[in-house]
Amino acid sequence: MSFIRAVHGNAGGAPLSSRSQAHPPRPVDTGAPLSNGLRLLLAASAGLSVASIYYSQPMLGVMGASLGASDTVVGLVPMLTQLGYALGILLLTPLGDRFDRRRIILFKAALLSMALLLGGLAPDITLLLGMSFAIGLTATLAQDIVPAAATLAPEHERGKVVGTVMTGLLLGILLSRVISGMVAERFGWRAMYAVAAASVAFIGVAAWRGLPRFRPTQTLSYGALLGSLASLWRQHGALRRAALAQGLISIGFSAFWSTLAVMLHGAPFHLGSAAAGAFGLAGAAGALGAPVAGRIADRFGPEVVTRLGAGLTVLSFATMFAAPWLEPNQRLWLLGVSAVGFDLGAQITLVAHQTLVFGIDPAARSRLNAALFVTVFIGMSVGAAGGSLALAHGGWMAVTLLATASALAALLVRLLPGAHTAH
Repeated sequence: MSFIRAVHGNAGGAPLSSRSQAHPPRPVDTGAPLSNGLRLLLAASAGLSVASIYYSQPMLGVMGASLGASDTVVGLVPMLTQLGYALGILLLTPLGDRFDRRRIILFKAALLSMALLLGGLAPDITLLLGMSFAIGLTATLAQDIVPAAATLAPEHERGKVVGTVMTGLLLGILLSRVISGMVAERFGWRAMYAVAAASVAFIGVAAWRGLPRFRPTQTLSYGALLGSLASLWRQHGALRRAALAQGLISIGFSAFWSTLAVMLHGAPFHLGSAAAGAFGLAGAAGALGAPVAGRIADRFGPEVVTRLGAGLTVLSFATMFAAPWLEPNQRLWLLGVSAVGFDLGAQITLVAHQTLVFGIDPAARSRLNAALFVTVFIGMSVGAAGGSLALAHGGWMAVTLLATASALAALLVRLLPGAHTAH
């Protein structure tokens, strides 16, 4: 495939061009602490790249009107973006073990920026749909940055560094909808795509200047590289347990966020989409606890953090059962507090699971991360579908039951004997 040929070059991490030869990037030094500037670069790159797959969601109404597309057709935009992201995680992320991650990150940043720009210039819905798939495919740049951060970090602070980068990633997810809604309302949806393209181009230039080379850890062919995902899954019980627990938490997380706007629109709230976006800010507040979780994981071990995070998620979802006995304004406060709690719980559990997974086999970090996030994505999809069904047939309490039960199942997975020793 052309992507593999483009990033292949010299498997030993040769410079990308003659200009790179004039300013050769530093080799990886995993013993030295990461500078604050490099941590900021990694976190911002993860956040801005993953935000690209969520910008369209608040803008679908104005996009459809502008392009003369029906609600059904314009609804394919986020679907194709998510589909591209899922396939990119499965088919492209494992390449980080085979080629220089710096080369992959730069190439994806260029393609993502171009796809965003063309999407914003699309004269009809057909081109926009094609670019939406391309945006999802190349936004997996975020999933190359996380294992890169784990590789660059000294072992004693890997959890802290991964937590910082994951905070950037989650803030990108949670704030993207708020930002795109504001920009689209004032300047139009095409302006948002232009801003997104510029932001990705900026992080591409910053990565070109600031990221070191990464020595490939595998010489497998592409087919063998993908085939090894199944082998890693069978071989490492710690990977299976981490993926299962995080996938279960993702079910509840997605069930809440995919039904929140519908629930707020109905009685007794009768609130618009702006209110749902404001809850994203509450979730973003919870995301800021991830670096703390990373420090705890570095000091006491990630297993402790997985149990704390899953327990907090269960507690936060369970508090929503009190909603029927509260006044509407009190319910909104309860939902906001719960959102902070379960977002924090989901985030710190993910950081701990990634710390566990990245410690299994340093030579397979990209593939291990791909296996983990494919399972997370499956959980998100199940949660979105299950949340919609629960809301339709049992109301908000059914959604709460689904979210609480899935989080409780994740906690049980982490509490089972051998949770921290299975490999």
